[in-house]
Amino acid sequence: MHFQGNNFRKREDKDFLKPGEMRTNFQIRVPQVRVIKDDQQLGVMSTDQAQAMAEEIGMDLVEVVPTVSPPICKIMDYGKFRYEKKIKDKESARKQRESKVQYKEIRLRPAIAQNDMETKVNMAKKFLSEGYKVQFMLQFRGGREMSHKENGMNVMLKIVEIMGDHVSVETQPRFEGNKIVCCVIAKV
Repeated sequence: MHFQGNNFRKREDKDFLKPGEMRTNFQIRVPQVRVIKDDQQLGVMSTDQAQAMAEEIGMDLVEVVPTVSPPICKIMDYGKFRYEKKIKDKESARKQRESKVQYKEIRLRPAIAQNDMETKVNMAKKFLSEGYKVQFMLQFRGGREMSHKENGMNVMLKIVEIMGDHVSVETQPRFEGNKIVCCVIAKV
């Protein structure tokens, strides 16, 4: 096998960083860096001098802003920094999941009995008290039910009327193909 020019480069594992990782200690190969320690600027110095300073106090030299000239490096405990960042990321992901309001869907039919309707309303009130949004979905099956869409709309309006003061209607009852959909949320 014959390789010409720069078509073949030997890969060095120390050149490749995982996303979100920073260069540390021996991975920093620029001649000079701007050094920060404990939010105090120590100035521009040679990389070897900065690495020796970090090693002397048992810390790491971490390249925090590689795009400027000279790169900005910070003397810190990189393992502790990564651990705290991981905890912070987990916490923000958890908060983001919790902040999303989830829907509970309640399915109805156009020929629903009064007591069944009240049961569905009680279920919806329970979901609303738990912090969910409730989406009522009334589905038509067959041509006969589709020809009497007004019956379905009357059922949906009656449900909203029964819910009354407990809810505010987020989306008014509307047709979506062979369904009528209405979303309600708890009043604050």
